[in-house]
Amino acid sequence: MKELIKLLRIDKRLLHGQVAFTWTTSVGADCILIACDSLQNDPLRLTTIKMSKPAGTKLVIKTIADSVEAINKGKTDQYRLMIVVESIEDAYRMVKNCSVLKGISIGYNGKRENTQTLTSWVWVTPEETAMLKELISEGIRVEMQNVPTTKAIPAEKLIK
Repeated sequence: MKELIKLLRIDKRLLHGQVAFTWTTSVGADCILIACDSLQNDPLRLTTIKMSKPAGTKLVIKTIADSVEAINKGKTDQYRLMIVVESIEDAYRMVKNCSVLKGISIGYNGKRENTQTLTSWVWVTPEETAMLKELISEGIRVEMQNVPTTKAIPAEKLIK
């Protein structure tokens, strides 16, 4: 990962206490970029997320496409950036379109229909499994880690 990009994190909840404080502090981020296509159309969720921002940390909320453009054009280079997306598909899109992204940290992504349990906080559909396998085969580091104080689990150890 580009030195200034500290983490690309998947968390369905986007910004909450664990991401806002524990992860931001752990990776030394001074800016959180939330890359999410649906957030702009959800004023209640948007307000809640903005209220979760830790003091002293910049919060930027953009669509996936706008996030990719900002990163690729160097607009985020002045920050120690933590990127948060809400799904494996969103992380896949980010990595495929930003060559500086070399790893993904998978946090809580929500149990859904037609998913396989990988950990107590990660569930994957067959399509998501294929995306992760593709990224891993391209040399992208994909790990599952609930909190920074626990050991990261390489995805290839759990994906069938």
